[in-house]
Amino acid sequence: MATAAARLLLLLAVAGVLLRPATAEIKQESFKDDSRSSILFEKFGFSRRGFVSISISGASTSSKLATPDPAQFGFFLLSDEALFEAIYEQPPPTDLNPDPNPNPGCVLSSPYVKPLFSFADLDGDGNYNKTFPVTHPDEYSLFFANCAPETTVTMEVRTDMYNVNLDGSKDYLSVGQAPVPAIYAFFAFCYLVFLAVWLYVTLYRNRLSAHRIHHLMTGLLAARMLYCISAAEDQHYIRIAGTPHGWDVMFYLFQLVKGVILFAVIALIGTGWSFLKPFLQDKEKKVLMVVIPLQVAANIAAAVVGETGPFLQGWVTWNQIFLFVDVACCCAVLFPVVWSMRSLRESSKTDGKAARTLAKLTLFRQFYVVVIGYLYFTRIIVYALKTITNYKYRWVSVAAEEVATVAFYLFMFYMFRPAERNQYFALDEDEEEAAELALREEEFEL
Repeated sequence: MATAAARLLLLLAVAGVLLRPATAEIKQESFKDDSRSSILFEKFGFSRRGFVSISISGASTSSKLATPDPAQFGFFLLSDEALFEAIYEQPPPTDLNPDPNPNPGCVLSSPYVKPLFSFADLDGDGNYNKTFPVTHPDEYSLFFANCAPETTVTMEVRTDMYNVNLDGSKDYLSVGQAPVPAIYAFFAFCYLVFLAVWLYVTLYRNRLSAHRIHHLMTGLLAARMLYCISAAEDQHYIRIAGTPHGWDVMFYLFQLVKGVILFAVIALIGTGWSFLKPFLQDKEKKVLMVVIPLQVAANIAAAVVGETGPFLQGWVTWNQIFLFVDVACCCAVLFPVVWSMRSLRESSKTDGKAARTLAKLTLFRQFYVVVIGYLYFTRIIVYALKTITNYKYRWVSVAAEEVATVAFYLFMFYMFRPAERNQYFALDEDEEEAAELALREEEFEL
C-alpha cells in the first residue's frame, strides 16, 4: 500500500489528459451507490483570484465491511505541477524512511494534493456547502476520492469553478479559454463574408456554370457560420453566467449539420458528382450511406462527452466511440477520391483526351493530399496543441483549428468553383502529347 497513492495519482493523470479543459459550467449531478475510488469532475485554469464552490446534499455511504471512516471520503484539487512532482519525485518508503502518512493507500493523505473537505465535515443530514479560494494560479483538476474498500457513495453534488475579475464579476471560463468567444465571433464574420462572395459567384457571376455540388457547398458555408455564431454565444454565456442559456443545443445542432455536410461535400467532390458526372455509382452511394450515419453517431458521442463530464460512468467509453467513429469517417471519405483517380487513369488509355485527363488527375491528386493534410492537422496536431500548450494559451488550439479550416475551405471552394472555362478542364490540343507522356509515368500511381 506504500505506493498506492502514487499509482492512483498516475491514473488520475491519464484521466486528466482525456479531459479537454474548456469551461467550468455550473454542474449538478447525482450519484447513487457509486463504488468508484476516484471521480474526476472538472479541469480548470485558475488565476490568482480563483474559487471552487462545492455543495453536497444527502451524502451517505454503504459498506459490506465495517463502518468506514468518514475521513476516507473527500474532495481535493490536484494541479498539473503537483501531479508531476508526485509521479517523479516521491521516494519509495523503506524501513529507515517509513511513509509518514497515516493512511498511505489513500490519495487524500498525499502531500501533493490540496484536500478541500471530507465527509467528516458534513452535518447530520449529509449536507455541506463551502467556497474555497485558489490563490496559486495553475490548472487544477477537481476530484472526489473514495478510499474505503467495498464501499458505495450516494450524494448530490453541485460544483462551481470560476475566477473573479477586477470588477468583482465571475468568469466561468478557464484562464486559457478567455479569448475563445471573440475567436469564434471573428471567424463567424469571416464565414459571413465568404458566404456573400460565394453567393455572388454561384447566383450571379457564374450562375449558368453552377452545379448542385456548388449549392451544397453554399449550405456548408452557412452551417459553418452558424456553428461559429452558436459557439461564440455558448462560450460567452458560460463565461458570464456559468450556463449556456440554451445555446449549447444550437451549438451541437450546427456541429452535427456542418460535420455531415462537410464529409458529404468531400465525398461528392471526390466522385466528381454534378460537375463531372450527373449520377453516383452504387459504391459511391454506399460511402455516403456509411459516412452520414457515422457522423451522426460521432456528434451524439461528442454531445454526451461535452454535456455530461468525466464524472459520468462510461465517459471514457463515449470518448473512445467519438475518436473511433471520427477516424472511420476520415478514412471513408477518401475512397471516392481514390476511385476517381483510378477511373481517370483507366479512361485515359481509351478516350484520347490525355491533356484533359491529366488536368483532372492533377486536380484530384491535389485535393486528395490537401484533405489528408487537413484531417491530420485538425485531428492530430490540434489535439497535441491542447495537450502540450500551457493552460494559459489553450485558446491557441481553437484558433489554429479555425485557421486551418478556413484555409481548407478557401482551397476547396477555389479549386472547384463554377467557371465557364475552368483552367483544369479546358486545355489546348497541343498539350495532348505532353500529357500522354506524363500519364505513362508512375507519378499518379496510388
